[in-house]
Amino acid sequence: MERSVPTRASEEIDLYIRTMYSLLRSTTPVRIRTLEEVHAGMNSSLHPLARQDAPDVSSFIYANLRLPDCIPDVKAVLLGQSATVFEQSGYHDIESWTEVSARARRRRCFYDGKSLLACYIASRSDIDDVVPMLTAFQIEWNKLHGFLQNLPEEDFSNLDVEDRAGLNQLAVTMRMSIEELQRLITIWGKDFPTKLNRIRSQKLDLEIQLFSGSLNEYRRATRFWWENIQKGFPEVNQRPVYFISSNTHSIPNLLSGFALKQKDRLADFLQTEGDEELLREWHDISHEDVPSRPENFLYYILKKYQATESGKDLVQAQSAYEEKFGVHRLPSEHAFDLEAQIIDLSALNPETIDPRLTPETFAGEHADWSFLSKSNALILNIDYPLGLAAYNLLVKIAEHTCPLLGIYIMGKAATLNGKRGDVLIPNVTYDEHSHNTFMYNNCFSARDVSPYLVYGTVLDNQKSVSVLGTYLQNARVMEVIYREGYTDIEMEAGPYLSGVSELYRPTRHPVDEIVNLYGLPFELGILHYASDTPLTKGENLGAGTLSYFGVDSTYATSLAILRRIMQKEYDRVASHNEHGS
Repeated sequence: MERSVPTRASEEIDLYIRTMYSLLRSTTPVRIRTLEEVHAGMNSSLHPLARQDAPDVSSFIYANLRLPDCIPDVKAVLLGQSATVFEQSGYHDIESWTEVSARARRRRCFYDGKSLLACYIASRSDIDDVVPMLTAFQIEWNKLHGFLQNLPEEDFSNLDVEDRAGLNQLAVTMRMSIEELQRLITIWGKDFPTKLNRIRSQKLDLEIQLFSGSLNEYRRATRFWWENIQKGFPEVNQRPVYFISSNTHSIPNLLSGFALKQKDRLADFLQTEGDEELLREWHDISHEDVPSRPENFLYYILKKYQATESGKDLVQAQSAYEEKFGVHRLPSEHAFDLEAQIIDLSALNPETIDPRLTPETFAGEHADWSFLSKSNALILNIDYPLGLAAYNLLVKIAEHTCPLLGIYIMGKAATLNGKRGDVLIPNVTYDEHSHNTFMYNNCFSARDVSPYLVYGTVLDNQKSVSVLGTYLQNARVMEVIYREGYTDIEMEAGPYLSGVSELYRPTRHPVDEIVNLYGLPFELGILHYASDTPLTKGENLGAGTLSYFGVDSTYATSLAILRRIMQKEYDRVASHNEHGS
């Protein structure tokens, strides 16, 4: 019998969480510096050098990539679930402020151009994410501020990033290695000198305030989100639905094939404007010198090309093409940032579906795509939410869709026994929110993913832990998790499974129990691709990104999900035809 993981053994993390929420009850902004000591005291695995004089560059980069660039200009960060909550708190029409975003975290934020940043939150997981991130960012910023005071008054605008001797001296002053300094140069690019000037000239003293925070407001924000979907596609509550939690690009790319139709234009872009590394990769793929799939590469390059002046026309062209062939994008409004897509299977164009999804490979030698035109099913694909928001969203979706034919969850995870780019398939999940241990039949196994994974390894029969937040882990928790055989650390599976239990049982999900989810009336599949190896020194998410090679695991898992859905729908249509219904 599985035992619950005693992650509450970390008193330091419990103290941090209690302190954070007690401070956020205040009706006035709270200074982040109030949390710095207790933050450092929890010995976060993502911020191990918080107490030390030396900078924690990985933690600083991690936070930097997940906060808007305007943060140094901000005095107070305001958190609320919807525009209504902000209006009730005296901040009217925040959506008229400048919308800002971070490179590596989806959160709708608005900057007033002076000193205020208002952010929509979808659940308490956003609080567990934002507060430690701001605290870590401020601690490390102020360390660097102090080190840079040791330099004579100067302007970094003429800094030569090719001057090895000069960079070595700068690295010594900032008490970091030259490799760490190069990572800062990489993420800041041409803005590197400006960033250094800003850090040198200003010490951070951020504040934060939470408006409302009630469970009712989270539910209300979720209702706003769903009503927007129903308005955009009213049939969603009248037709069978396959639910996918993944991202906004891989599922539509595989089903629409738009990028594949742009092959010549994308290849020309690589020749004229692409960087040398990607050009070499495309050359090697084209000449079959590497095992990478050309389709994955084209999907990746399309997004880069659309971000350029010469390729921006393809943004609208892709939208029109997808709409024509059944892919409907529904951005969220007036609440948290979570795009949804509804894909009408009967409207797909079989001629442009990714060639790895041919019916012969999942339905037999003589199968073809003709079953699609007879299908009445939809795919509801959402950009994966953060933590506890997954529970709110699934409960709301299930309330308005019937029948729900399958639930498929794809997301990033940290791995304690694999490498970045590996795929993890769990069948046991411990949830730090509910303290439940969920046991379930995952419809996926290694053989469903491994044919499409080139660079990584597929590890099935794994045990996962859904944690409260990325910073809310330390070495003691990691040790307990690993000792109990849990190797897959992520944030969404547990909350989703709490929702699944309510779709299966007549009561609210339990707390602190072992929950058996075998025998569900719908299919359940969970796939995680590893983006982090926390037991490897320096290999947290601040140490780098999966970049192009993350595409390999993303599309391998997406293909497994779509092949499963197509197989089920092929069988469902055949069964209806056989019974004359």
